[in-house]
Amino acid sequence: FCNVTLWLYQLSKAGKLCVPAMNVNDSVTKQKFDNLYCCRESILDGLKRTTDVMFGGKQVIVCGYGEVGKGCCAALKALGAIVYVTEIDPICALQACMDGFRVVKLNEVIRQVDVIITCTGNKNVVTRDQLDRMKNGSIVCNMGHSNTEIDVASLRTPELTWERVRSQVDHVIWPDGKRVILLAEGRLLNLSCSTVPTFVLSITATTQALALIELYNAPEGRYKQDVYLLPKKMDEYVASLHLATFDAHLTELSDEQAKYLGLNKNGPFKPNYYRY
Repeated sequence: FCNVTLWLYQLSKAGKLCVPAMNVNDSVTKQKFDNLYCCRESILDGLKRTTDVMFGGKQVIVCGYGEVGKGCCAALKALGAIVYVTEIDPICALQACMDGFRVVKLNEVIRQVDVIITCTGNKNVVTRDQLDRMKNGSIVCNMGHSNTEIDVASLRTPELTWERVRSQVDHVIWPDGKRVILLAEGRLLNLSCSTVPTFVLSITATTQALALIELYNAPEGRYKQDVYLLPKKMDEYVASLHLATFDAHLTELSDEQAKYLGLNKNGPFKPNYYRY
């Protein structure tokens, strides 16, 4: 859940939102493709570019099993990593279990993991006490929306030495010689250390553009000073525009089928409560 989105909802709840706002971040075409499929690729890209780490047999803990966490876990599992997950939400935790990941508390495995990846959008997910207990050579990075997930400020103390080994890669050295590899100073790994595929950028940019067009062209009174989700029809339109890339051909409903399902033949094809 994006911090900017959270801020918008807080403003709306407090009655301080001055204009209508469109929550693009939680539209299906943003959340599934940018958050899930893009992060599934960019997590490996960012880690490989910065550390050249080999993932086979490595113990990795992913904090958060939302769309970003799901993408990261799928990629790491495919390369043979042993993946743990932390979660606060029992539904996401159950999903992680059913996908074959062990759900743990960070403190249970902090001394043995090789890589920590935060994907929560929260703050102080990895604390100084936990960083103190990590083993030598561990990698810490953030894939979430906020740079507050890792308590980087607590590492800027006189007893710890920072050594910049390459762009976006710091070795934080403890008095006993232990090194923890911190990437992008806790900022977003995929934006700081890798590239974002142009195809995903196209999907996200199209979603954002349609949201702006909808707000601009909407008749007076349709949108009040509140936060709205992108209309389902527009989400489907964004997806349809990108299907040609794959030479994908959609099946069309017959009149009888559309009537049976209670749908318009041209969509939207799913109710707002449908979870993709």
